[in-house]
Amino acid sequence: MRDCHHALAEWLEPLEVKTTIDAAGNLHGLYPGIQAGVPRLLIGSHLDTVPNAGAYDGILGVVLAVALLEELQGKKLPFAIEVLGFSEEEGVRFGTPFIGSRALAGKLGGELLDTRDAQGVSVRSAIENFGLNPEELAQAALGDDTLGYLEFHIEQGPVLEDRKLPLAAVESIAGQSRFEINFSGRANHAGTTPMHLRRDAIAGAAEWIGAAERVAQSTPGLVATVGKIESKPGAANVIAGNARLTLDIRHSSDTIRLRAAEDLNREAQKIASRRRLSVSSKQLLSQRAVELDPFLTGEIEKAIRKTGCEPHRMVSGAGHDAMILAQTIPSAMIFLRTPGGISHDPAESVAVEDVEKAIQCGLHLLNQLANSPDFYNVPHSKG
Repeated sequence: MRDCHHALAEWLEPLEVKTTIDAAGNLHGLYPGIQAGVPRLLIGSHLDTVPNAGAYDGILGVVLAVALLEELQGKKLPFAIEVLGFSEEEGVRFGTPFIGSRALAGKLGGELLDTRDAQGVSVRSAIENFGLNPEELAQAALGDDTLGYLEFHIEQGPVLEDRKLPLAAVESIAGQSRFEINFSGRANHAGTTPMHLRRDAIAGAAEWIGAAERVAQSTPGLVATVGKIESKPGAANVIAGNARLTLDIRHSSDTIRLRAAEDLNREAQKIASRRRLSVSSKQLLSQRAVELDPFLTGEIEKAIRKTGCEPHRMVSGAGHDAMILAQTIPSAMIFLRTPGGISHDPAESVAVEDVEKAIQCGLHLLNQLANSPDFYNVPHSKG
């Protein structure tokens, strides 16, 4: 992350942009407006990614923010532009996503700071180990001089490719629920324990995974994913006494998402009871669905049309920093086509011509906002 901060600082220095790092490890680079004291528009995305990842998820949005400043060629706008590179969006290390953007929303503290990784290191300690001061987190929170937030991001799915479109305006972000489910039975010898006398935690977990898939397939727009399974004792000749799984549920309707989560938790209890197992469920995340700012989304559609492309609106099934900032300031997103719909994988890619269209779109958008009195009338006080 230090190397990443250093590289971005080098790119921004010729543009007369000084970079700073806040107490949550987020990078900030302020490009001044036409005069001192004008409000600012934030443009950025996240710098972290997942294990065995591709090269574009998150970081492309930060690089595009830098590219837009380069394309301005020193031109100043009625508002300042702040480039943002969030430190921790994916939640890989601590199991809790959006740590960087939560700091800007003023929601990083207390229990979240005490959350620990697999090695027992807390978020608070990780901040200190990086050379930052968690006592200064309040200074990272956004002030009332912030007009809004814009995030470019690869789609991470196949919709735009299927429609043969390079860009889309994101109108909302699906809500997410994450759970850790533990099935507990009794470990025993694989060769000497008859099938009808077994209390196999993995067998119970497998039945429940099938139920999760059936619920998702029968509910339009719902996706449910068991992405991680751990069993103990984990030997080939031993019946599993414990199986721990993760469940990720998403939908654009919070009502549907929460109902599905309740249904699956009840189904886990039924399966456990029938198989003489015990089961427990721990909620790791409940992130409501978020509607992005209608004014900014409409302006993005106009900007896409000016690039010669057909505008398209869509819901994001993936979570983004924009869904955290949207609770505080007007926020918007622009998706870029993802070839093959592949993301979170080394095969993740983006077409150069789509990046060119994204830059054109961004420049049109900045010009529109600079000449729009309505932009300055958008409420931007803290929520």
